[in-house]
Amino acid sequence: MNPFLAFCFCLFLAIHSLAHAQNEPDEQALWAALADGSHAALMRHSIAPGTGDPTNFRLDDCSTQRNLSAEGREQARVIGERFREHGITTASVHSSQWCRCLETARLLGLGEVIPTPALNSFFTRREREPRQSETIRQLLAEQAEDKTAVLVTHQVNVTALTGIFPRSGEIIVVRPSEGSLSVLGRIVP
Repeated sequence: MNPFLAFCFCLFLAIHSLAHAQNEPDEQALWAALADGSHAALMRHSIAPGTGDPTNFRLDDCSTQRNLSAEGREQARVIGERFREHGITTASVHSSQWCRCLETARLLGLGEVIPTPALNSFFTRREREPRQSETIRQLLAEQAEDKTAVLVTHQVNVTALTGIFPRSGEIIVVRPSEGSLSVLGRIVP
């Protein structure tokens, strides 16, 4: 690559990163918003190698699904510790019915996990997205503001709700706002 073009590209990335960082609240502000109950954590499940699910997938049989790796289980436990480090010891925890989401939610250790069909993946059933996304927006709008809400779901669901393609274990901090969700920021695992 031409050295001048490489320099220009690096300069562009640095400026873009700086501008983006100035628009995002710092991580402490995101944790504070979650701790006071005014925002919710929309979280992609922890590391589960692969993409999608096997063709023999069955919701009631974890052996037919793509599941968390040992690294994914450890990631979920560490994320749970991060919640506790920021004063969030219990939460209203909702999860997709997929085993990798349920296991992530349980390993967070923040309370009883409520299996929530609207958080299920629609990766292979895109027609379900509008109804499921609306149900999640409604669930968050009705959530009591005195308790942190944590919703563990899939990339496709998070992207549909926020426009963000999250990493495994990433938390998108959102607030219900007039039938939609406003994004405050991202907490990267």
